[in-house]
Amino acid sequence: MRRHLAALLLATSIMATACGSDNPAATSTPGKPDKVTVGVIPILDVAPIYLGKERGFFKDHNIDLELKQAEGGAAIVPAVVTGQYQFGFSNTVSLLLAQSETLPIKAVANGVNSTGEDGKDFAGLFVRGDSPIRTPRDLEGKKVAANTLQNVVDTSVRASVREDGGDPEKVNFTVLPFPDQPAALQNGQVDAIFVVEPFQQAAIAQGARKIASSYVDVAKDLCVALYFTSEDLLAQNPDLVKRFTDAMQESLSYANDNPDEAREIIGTYTQISPDIIRKVTLPKWPADINKGSIEKIAKLAKEDQTITNPVDVNKLLP
Repeated sequence: MRRHLAALLLATSIMATACGSDNPAATSTPGKPDKVTVGVIPILDVAPIYLGKERGFFKDHNIDLELKQAEGGAAIVPAVVTGQYQFGFSNTVSLLLAQSETLPIKAVANGVNSTGEDGKDFAGLFVRGDSPIRTPRDLEGKKVAANTLQNVVDTSVRASVREDGGDPEKVNFTVLPFPDQPAALQNGQVDAIFVVEPFQQAAIAQGARKIASSYVDVAKDLCVALYFTSEDLLAQNPDLVKRFTDAMQESLSYANDNPDEAREIIGTYTQISPDIIRKVTLPKWPADINKGSIEKIAKLAKEDQTITNPVDVNKLLP
C-alpha cells in the first residue's frame, strides 16, 4: 500500500512541477463556454458522461466537455490535483485512500452503482465450473485475481469472504488485468477471479461459475465510483463545479432511464463488440450519492488496513 501511495504522491509532485502555478480554472474565456477536461476510464461505467455530452447536457450548462481516457484512477487523481484535468472519475476506495493522505480532492457527483441484486450485478466473483470452491469462505488459502490492489475490488471480495464466515486475511490476491482474468482462471493460474462487464460475459462464456456478487455483499446499491475535482478548482470557480455537477446529475438520470441509449453509446468509446454490449448487465446510475454505502466500504477498508490513516467521508463528499 505504501508503495502505491508513494507513487501517487510522487506523480502528483512531478506533475505539479511541470504545470507550475497554472490556475486549474484558466480554461475559461469570457463570452465562451468553459473548456473542461475530465479524466475517465474506457469502461461501461462512464457511459452517462459520454451520453450527456452527446445529448447536449454539458453544452446547456455552458461547458465545452473534453473526455480524456486513462488506464486507471492512479493516473487521474494527480492529474486532477494539479489542474491538468478539471474533473476525474475514480473508484471510492482509491478516493478515500487519497483523502486519508490529505490529497486536496472533493467528490462532486455520483459515478456508478451496483445493481443491488445478488447474482444479477455487473460484476462478480467467479470460479471454474468444475472447481470444488462453492462459497467465498472456501477461498481461504486460495489465489484470487484482482485488477489492482488497495481498491474497491479486493475490499469487496474480502467482504464476501467475511460475510460467509471466512477469514479475509487468508485470501491471497494476485494482480491481473481484467482482460487476462478469464483465461487465467481456466488454465489454473488462479483459483478465482473478480471481474466487471464485459469480462464477466467472457468468464460466463468459458463456463465460469459465480459464487458471489461482492459489490452487493458490501452494501445494497454500493456506490462503486465517483466524479471528483480538486479543492483548488472548487475554491476558485465554484460556479463551474456546480454547473458540471448539475450536468452530470442530468446525465446519470438520463442513462439510468434510457438503458438502450446507454448501451449504444458504449460502442463509441470502447472496443467492446456490439454482440457483447447487448449481453452485458448494466450497472445503476443514480443521480444521488449513496453516502451510507461509502461509509460502509470506508469501514471495511480500515478493517482490512487498506486505509491506515483517519478518513473523513464527510470531507470527501459534497
